Amino acid sequence: MQHKGLEEDWMKRPIAYQMANIGSEVSRSINNVDKPARFKGAYERALELFDLTLLSLQKQQKDGELREVCRAREEFCDFFNGNSFGTDARMMQKYYDEFATIL
Repeated sequence: MQHKGLEEDWMKRPIAYQMANIGSEVSRSINNVDKPARFKGAYERALELFDLTLLSLQKQQKDGELREVCRAREEFCDFFNGNSFGTDARMMQKYYDEFATIL
């Protein structure tokens, strides 16, 4: 776990904050795909933040948001593992950027 002690604070944050921070790690993953060490760190941090967000949404019983974040996590993982969904990096980044503008 790279974000030690974050779980309690993370669950108090609004979904826009959580998704904007996930988006930062998604962006770092995309931008560092040719730098293995940096990519690995960003990819793992993104997954960790996805998982903390999913846990938070499960505890709050927010099923609609839970489905959306599950889908976003699935798309993120697929993008770097064969991209069978045909996801465009620019469009994926734009999705997360929208959350940052809400803040």
